[in-house]
Amino acid sequence: MQLGLDFSLVEELVAGVDEVGRGPLCGAVVTAAVILDPLRPIRGLNDSKKLSEARRDSLFDEIQEKALAWCIARAEVEEIDQLNILHATMLAMQRAVEGLQVTPRLALIDGNRCPKLKVPSAPVVQGDARVPAIAAASILAKVSRDREMQALDVLYPGYGLAVHKGYPTPMHLEALQRLGPTPIHRRSFAPVRRLLEDQA
Repeated sequence: MQLGLDFSLVEELVAGVDEVGRGPLCGAVVTAAVILDPLRPIRGLNDSKKLSEARRDSLFDEIQEKALAWCIARAEVEEIDQLNILHATMLAMQRAVEGLQVTPRLALIDGNRCPKLKVPSAPVVQGDARVPAIAAASILAKVSRDREMQALDVLYPGYGLAVHKGYPTPMHLEALQRLGPTPIHRRSFAPVRRLLEDQA
């Protein structure tokens, strides 16, 4: 449902929803839903990709402390391979909204489509730059996933996961070719699938 909204005026129990990790070759897709508290404003909310790591880390703590409600959710590699990345992302967004301790009146979803939700929802293209609650969700999702990739880098050394966070960089593709896929690699994604077919 597309709503004709002035997003700057909508702040009463609105959940912003965003995802991180659709493009990587490995790891979960991570989503977050955030309902901000108009009485406890957070300065400097912006698209997580435009902020420094240190700024994201400090906002991550501030959002969790000041928001009326927040939830970080995910869809695992197995779900991505089974459903495809779009449907897995929608499932993870659904989990994030349903995990909120406060029921929003409206969920604003970054992008051009919405998951099936029990509350009214609207897609907002480039929402992380336009809607503070979506920006907050993008920060929670990105910091959470980045920290996870750093931990997985210790479990699966040699791939550079802490550096590229699983995205298909030349460094990652070369390591994949040399070391082969790990259990956290998405088997349905072309570079991994081709490698497995060559090995078969």
